Amino acid sequence: MKIFTITNTMIHLDFFKPEDLSGVSYTLDENQMRFTATAQQALQSISERNDDNAFPVTIFQNDLPVGFFVLDFGKDKLDLTDNENSVLLRSLSVNPQLQGKGIGKVAMQEVGTFVQNHFKTCDEIVLAVNQKNESAYHIYLQAGYIYDGKTRIGRSGPQYLMYKKL
Repeated sequence: MKIFTITNTMIHLDFFKPEDLSGVSYTLDENQMRFTATAQQALQSISERNDDNAFPVTIFQNDLPVGFFVLDFGKDKLDLTDNENSVLLRSLSVNPQLQGKGIGKVAMQEVGTFVQNHFKTCDEIVLAVNQKNESAYHIYLQAGYIYDGKTRIGRSGPQYLMYKKL
């Protein structure tokens, strides 16, 4: 496992475990809720669908859970790419009390290595980010994700389709 340091802070990713729930049960403000699901909402959706293709991941800072996202290998990814060996990254959030410290950026830089270590046949990460969610869009760009002009309409308006080859 590779661990990154942000100003004396260690960031790493691991598959979600029930004991992580208290650390990722933060409340997102109304603006953020337009763009992403909470960890609880994402976990409930996975459970209701009995989804074997979705893998929840916890973002840790100094071994404390501070963020969350889902790696989804289901058919939804094919709305963004023709690549059957890709994974859709969705429902990313970081505890609002810790936002602005680079945690999301480092997590998005690390997710490629995490995917390669755990899903050997996956060679691309795809995601959709709302065009009004400028901070998330810039985090993805800084973490090496590419926007090449493709868009779609999402639940809260136009989205940039982004990808990162592994």
